[in-house]
Amino acid sequence: MNNIRLSVLDQSPVRKGVTAAHAVAETVELAKLTDKLGYTRFWVSEHHNTGSLAGSTPEVLIAHLAGQTQSMRIGSGGIMMPNHSTLKVAENFRMLEALFPGRIDLGMGRAPGTDRLTASILNPSNQFREQDFVEQLADLQNYFNDTAENGPVAAKIRAIPQVDTIPNMWLLSSSGQSSLFASHFGMGFTFAHFINPAGGSQAVELYRSRFQPSAELSQPEANVAIFAFCSEDEEKVRQHLAVMDYRFLQFEKGGPILPLTYEDIKDTTYTLPEQERIKYNRRRVIAGTPEQMKDIITRLANTYKVDEIILATIAEDFDDRLESYRLLAQQFELQPQILNESHAVA
Repeated sequence: MNNIRLSVLDQSPVRKGVTAAHAVAETVELAKLTDKLGYTRFWVSEHHNTGSLAGSTPEVLIAHLAGQTQSMRIGSGGIMMPNHSTLKVAENFRMLEALFPGRIDLGMGRAPGTDRLTASILNPSNQFREQDFVEQLADLQNYFNDTAENGPVAAKIRAIPQVDTIPNMWLLSSSGQSSLFASHFGMGFTFAHFINPAGGSQAVELYRSRFQPSAELSQPEANVAIFAFCSEDEEKVRQHLAVMDYRFLQFEKGGPILPLTYEDIKDTTYTLPEQERIKYNRRRVIAGTPEQMKDIITRLANTYKVDEIILATIAEDFDDRLESYRLLAQQFELQPQILNESHAVA
């Protein structure tokens, strides 16, 4: 597949010895760099009650990032809809469109982005029902298109500010179920391979086969998100994978996810069942030298039949994180995008 586009998913990881505020500042610096390098979009995530990720409010961070960049699309990867009022999400993203028309993505998920207790405090009325999520998606489209009379919400309720543009809407999922929701509502679909490395290509194909055009999207549009690390130093690649192995296991055990380095885990030994989980979780990560990564990413795009790969990079050293994105931009010969003047804010 030619002309593969690369994008960024950033979770504002808190590195060992670095404050959360510094982690957010690193996200801003990374956005500026990848904008200049020619990445297509930059998404930020929503996580709560964790010390290892500082990204809790993407709608706030998006506003700052869009003001610090020139042409890249800026969005959420994603807004966890069960945590929020649908009207408030619509108004947040209409305000973002008013400020940065034509540059905003609203990526959405149905997971809480945290533990059940924290989710219940974020939204005490959350029942974690699939039907509630479906109704939120329908209401959201009505709010953005000023067609509230078509939905269960009262016709007199409008999402303000009233603006002419609508953010690009994407459903993020690690299963096939949300691919059906994305196809039904005519939204873009992102498969979270970094969460679930199995069944992704089938989910994307199901999405395409069932896609129903909407006012916002006439043809299916899909991409894939995966953990990625690129370095010219093969030892750094090896150490990165070792740290990711440890992180995945800690998360699966339900233990605290704390910032750590390779030195902290280099002498860890694993049981046979843990080694099996490591083998499985390695499918959630791609890592290698620039030439290796070009081949890996190209094969991934071909497997999914997509032309856009979203890369999430967590590295012990911030310079290594920046360099990873630089090297991949060079390999895929990315070029800075030209912002349509009609989308520029006066």
